[in-house]
Amino acid sequence: MGLSEREQKLLEELERGLMDGDSGFAAKAERVGNPAGRMIAGALLAIIGLGVLVTGVFIQFAVIGVVGFLVMLGGLVIATSNLQLPEIPTGLPKPGSGQSGPGRNFFEDRWDKRQGGQ
Repeated sequence: MGLSEREQKLLEELERGLMDGDSGFAAKAERVGNPAGRMIAGALLAIIGLGVLVTGVFIQFAVIGVVGFLVMLGGLVIATSNLQLPEIPTGLPKPGSGQSGPGRNFFEDRWDKRQGGQ
């Protein structure tokens, strides 16, 4: 279901306001482009590469299999090129934070916590 003209105008106004208000976001949005199109193109290329790979294995011709693998790999690289993963906290203390004593490491600290905080 498409958007009505009023909804489209409102959406365009919101986009303009966001781009005008935050120049860093605007630069990033222009650099990224259309991530959905890139992901679809990369997925299709990966599927085509998989088909070429299976064909190469089926006819027992290694060069076709290698080409298929490379095409599949290229498609996956294209599909994930603009993918930004969220930051994952490691649980490790930051250097200089003073959470662990001299000569101690993360595993020793965890062992001490399991043993009752000695």
